[in-house]
Amino acid sequence: MKHNKYIKSLFLRILISILLFLSISIYINYSDENLLFFKKNIYDKSFNFNKINKAYNKYFGDVLPDADLSMVSKDSLVYKEAQAYHDGVLLTGVNNITLFKSGIVVFIGEKEHYGNTIIVQGMDGIDYWYGNITDVNVKLYDYIESDTIIANAKEGNLYVVFIKNGEVLNFEEFI
Repeated sequence: MKHNKYIKSLFLRILISILLFLSISIYINYSDENLLFFKKNIYDKSFNFNKINKAYNKYFGDVLPDADLSMVSKDSLVYKEAQAYHDGVLLTGVNNITLFKSGIVVFIGEKEHYGNTIIVQGMDGIDYWYGNITDVNVKLYDYIESDTIIANAKEGNLYVVFIKNGEVLNFEEFI
């Protein structure tokens, strides 16, 4: 009996995935305007994996490991001094960069004012920006656990920004 229920559930998941894929393909191929709309709203914006994860969990069950939603610890990232820098903070004396929270890597590349940057969308819905980095140890869309070393800070200086729902969070209040 359990085996039949599992087969039905698996078949339903596959069927929904196929229908979703075909619907998106038809929508994109219908006109160039649809393609541009889809590109602008899916590829050019930060995709909120946290909402997708919640919806998936509601209908299909867990897909990602449970996330630790406790507050950030100053012990997870060692630095000597913190000072304001553009939207975030400049941390000096940083060697290895570890994640504040578990999450999905949603961006790796150059950002104005921050240089080479990694953006991790935390399981708590906050985007964590790590700028001025070298020796990146992660790939785009990797799920990374907190306290994992993801890169090194260039010349010991790391730019950190916390963004939630498009608003920059204060570093000291967040810590």
